[in-house]
Amino acid sequence: MTDQGQIHATTVSVEGKGILLMGPSGSGKSALALGLLALGAQLVSDDITLLHRDHDTVTARAPDAAPAAIEARFVGLLRARLTDAVPVALVIDMGREESERLPPHRTTTLLGVDCPCLHKVAHNHFPAAIMQYIRHGRLE
Repeated sequence: MTDQGQIHATTVSVEGKGILLMGPSGSGKSALALGLLALGAQLVSDDITLLHRDHDTVTARAPDAAPAAIEARFVGLLRARLTDAVPVALVIDMGREESERLPPHRTTTLLGVDCPCLHKVAHNHFPAAIMQYIRHGRLE
């Protein structure tokens, strides 16, 4: 089965694994992406992400006309090299803030595929925690 769509989201890649940051305008998607870029992630898309489903894999990429840039609020549009499409390995829901110290495993559905999902964490360690999660996973 194949399907496709467009989502208001910013996507970065770490070691070929996509991290899709979704949420309303002003929720901090680009700010979190900048933090992840500073830790070695690569930009896939900023603001708009195209999704494509092939069987049980959802792939994220930038629209064809997307600028090679990321918005840094109150700084401007910053140049950034865009990387190729990546399979989505983790979704961060920036519209929901985490309140549990050890949250349960959550998923969200993209194009009919369940993907691991974290809620926004309003602490400075969040970008580093995401990098550790995407590289090494999480205990059950």
